[in-house]
Amino acid sequence: MHSLKMYRATGGICKLQRVFGAAQCRTKVLSVENMNPHVKKMEYAVRGPIVIRAGEIEEELRQGVKKPFTEVIRANIGDCHAVGQEPITFLRQVVAICTDPDRLLNDPNYPSDAKERAQRILNSCSGQSIGSYSDSSGVRVIREDIARYITERDGHPADPVDIFLSTGASDSIKTIMKLLMTAKDGKDRAGIMIPIPQYPLYTATIAEYNAYPIGYYLDESNTWACNIPELKRAIKEARSECKPRAIVIINPGNPTGQVLSRQNIEEVIKFAKEENLFLMADEVYQHNVYAEGSAFHSFKKVLMEMGPEYNTMELASFMSTSKGYMGECGFRGGYCEVINLDPAVKVMQLKSISAKLCSSVSGQAVMDVVVNPPRPGEPSYDLFIKEKDFVLGQLKKKAEMVTKTFNSIDGISCNVVQGAMYAFPNIKLPQKAIQAAQAAGMKPDAFYCFQLLEEAGICVVPGSGFGQVEGTFHFRTTILPPLDKLTGMMEKFKVFHENFINKYK
Repeated sequence: MHSLKMYRATGGICKLQRVFGAAQCRTKVLSVENMNPHVKKMEYAVRGPIVIRAGEIEEELRQGVKKPFTEVIRANIGDCHAVGQEPITFLRQVVAICTDPDRLLNDPNYPSDAKERAQRILNSCSGQSIGSYSDSSGVRVIREDIARYITERDGHPADPVDIFLSTGASDSIKTIMKLLMTAKDGKDRAGIMIPIPQYPLYTATIAEYNAYPIGYYLDESNTWACNIPELKRAIKEARSECKPRAIVIINPGNPTGQVLSRQNIEEVIKFAKEENLFLMADEVYQHNVYAEGSAFHSFKKVLMEMGPEYNTMELASFMSTSKGYMGECGFRGGYCEVINLDPAVKVMQLKSISAKLCSSVSGQAVMDVVVNPPRPGEPSYDLFIKEKDFVLGQLKKKAEMVTKTFNSIDGISCNVVQGAMYAFPNIKLPQKAIQAAQAAGMKPDAFYCFQLLEEAGICVVPGSGFGQVEGTFHFRTTILPPLDKLTGMMEKFKVFHENFINKYK
């Protein structure tokens, strides 16, 4: 009887053994107490508790539970197609042909330039199939196309040998971070400088690798620029805790939507040289620039144009198929160009990615279309440009509308959404609301966002999930929903905010 109770209580597989008259029970090898502590430290705000609750509310709506709204608007994550963006025709045509070449290469409904690109990719795949493994760095002709794209973009040559394809940009970011780790604890562990606010991938990966996050605050009063005195403050204070190894820059910015000026980029490069830091340029939103006077400048281009004193610095830059005008998140396509690595380290980098075999070859094919789109005079060019310009034109309108609406509401201020896909407004919360949040055991901005979800059906992410100056409160929202739905969302938001303030003022 005692053994049966033990079996039921533990839920384990009990092996009844007569050892001093007692039963011995086999328990789980892994428990929350003995698992990797660094994994437990990881957090990922854009898929956190609010998003879980959003899913529960959607299920309640399906079951007929009455709410003040009929649907949940998910503005928490940059998933373009999930909120209705139409795919780019040419991109899907090339991937479809690569997937089913026996039928579609001879299908008259598919244009010749799509067939030519698909055939070129297939010719470089083992067995002429995207179902085969590629080289660990990616299909050779795709890396050649990426190198040509970078060369045309920057006016400086790129080498396919310096490029590897990855499962989204996230995977290549983790690959480079892994190389930077010291495998030591305490003040000898690697320190990575990250912007605050930042994309939670960075804090999650730093926690997973047992590194030290060196947060530097972006200047909200100056359109979220990188403030060099702030960079110097951050690294000086961190030196007693770690060995600073790299600086991450997200441009255009996530969650802040800024586009760095060329001058600001030069200042960051000079700082990185002075402090002997590896540059990590997250440039996945390079197609997403909307504001007048703003322009994308790649870190590589600026680095090369600053002259011999700077253009031998180590730099990794990252690109993705998930953003831009494509929004093809599910294909998980990405690449990294890493320049000026020590040759011996380059060997280790290739060894590291070879352990993962290769990234999704269908995702690689999507990336090839991004860097090798239809050219003027080709059959698909006119439709491609029409679709691309429509997506980016809509995003520009939405960026302007969101900025204007937030700034029209008392107690909210929002920098111009210059690029990317997000706004990061600053909200002034009444003291009574802050106290109510504390009583509920929640951070004030999370308290605000949970009520926004429950009362208006709008799912956004609290600023505390990205980091923010102490005593300030923000949230991140995407600008991705269709224009009519986003307009309705902003109207609902305005009503909610006024009611919230009146409730707690």
